[in-house]
Amino acid sequence: MILLNFLFYALFILAMGYYFITNLQWYSYKLNRVLFHHTKTWWHFVYFLIPFALYMLISYTSDYGFVVVIAYLALLFHWYRELDKPLVWTGRVKRFFAAMMFFAIFIVVLLSCFSVIFPIFLAYFISLFIENMLFHGFKAKAEKKIEAMDNLTVVGITASYGKTSIKNYIEHLLKVKYKTYATPRSINTLGGVMKDVNDDLPSDTEVYVVEMGARGEGDISEITTFVNPHYVVVGKIGPAHIEYFKTIENIRNTKMEILQTSRLKEAWIHESAMVKPETNIHTFGEKENLNIKLNLPAPKYVIEDVQATLDETSFTLDSVRYSASILGAFNAMNLAAAVLVAKKLGLNDEQIQNQLSTLKPVNHRLQRIDAGGKVILDDSFNGNIDGMMAAFELASTYEGRKVVITPGLVEVDDALNVQVAKKANEVFDVVVVTGDLNYAIFKEYVDEEKLVKLSAKSEMEAMLVEQTAVGDLILFANDAPSFV
Repeated sequence: MILLNFLFYALFILAMGYYFITNLQWYSYKLNRVLFHHTKTWWHFVYFLIPFALYMLISYTSDYGFVVVIAYLALLFHWYRELDKPLVWTGRVKRFFAAMMFFAIFIVVLLSCFSVIFPIFLAYFISLFIENMLFHGFKAKAEKKIEAMDNLTVVGITASYGKTSIKNYIEHLLKVKYKTYATPRSINTLGGVMKDVNDDLPSDTEVYVVEMGARGEGDISEITTFVNPHYVVVGKIGPAHIEYFKTIENIRNTKMEILQTSRLKEAWIHESAMVKPETNIHTFGEKENLNIKLNLPAPKYVIEDVQATLDETSFTLDSVRYSASILGAFNAMNLAAAVLVAKKLGLNDEQIQNQLSTLKPVNHRLQRIDAGGKVILDDSFNGNIDGMMAAFELASTYEGRKVVITPGLVEVDDALNVQVAKKANEVFDVVVVTGDLNYAIFKEYVDEEKLVKLSAKSEMEAMLVEQTAVGDLILFANDAPSFV
């Protein structure tokens, strides 16, 4: 019986550890974010605290603890099947499980008790210590590699939203003249950039375009100090991740940490950052009103006459007309930033327009797909208010029936989701809300006959068959993962 109890204890602690480390991985291994910023805190009760309490209670009062373990494994398996972002088995995760099982066995042997919480949290803190040691080694290696690349020019990109698009646009424009490389996908943390440098940055790269993201003060400063960009772009500043930053001013100050580079040659800052231009720091934007109200000079580079259709976006910058098969009026700002960098690095207008003509949309960012007689706008990786409203405006130009599928906005205050819900009700014939996070807001502001609730992504296919038809436009606006 003792052996059987130990077997079920091992299964239970492995399952509890799986839930724990999966949530940590989602939130960049920040325990405070898992505890205080998780949008489904009830999960912690259902999948961790209550099972733990039941297991401890029954195990210490009877021999039927295995019943709790069997029930918990079934419950956790159901939870796992609904995830769209399961655990990635990295070296860090494997080290966590190894440490957890070591401490579990050690406590069983030494104290003759089946402890659950202590092994999990001991493993977390020990793995944190190990990762910090490894981190410093990886960082030193990456710094040495960058220093050895004498001809490398670094372009740093940050913004509240649009970072990935600006990065990809710059990389595409510059590759007509330079050997370019950009941080892949949405990698924008210090650890991610370090790994990219060590593992994938080609040694013959001439221009390295680095995306920089932040969830707190000092995040941008760390990456900036590490890569020391020669050229800097700060895109639109807005309320993304306001839950972490608390105020727009904190967001703005954190983004401006990118100017701490010791080898800055030129910077282009969107007017929303509200900075005063200097000799090598220029402002750009679409409007002059904001600057006038704040007694700031008008942007040096003004984006004018923006036109956005379901086929392309065009704009005028410095009296030159540019166009690209990129959708969304907000992308004029991102494209303009890329044009400014390209011109500074020696490209002429003909080269720039030729490159713009071959520019492909960033996957899942207002990407048009024509399939089955339907027009699909995949904007699932866009989670900001400006981008979402621009996507709604673009969808409104379509003459047929329009369907939007969205969870709303994440990590913003309710007022912005009220704005989204009202606009969705105005533009779309069917409004499909995924998940519970913002459903109550949509229910209040969207007409009842238009509103559809999608509890799980597994229901998506059936919903599309039931709610859409040939000739419809379907907009996927944001795609929050299932843990949101």
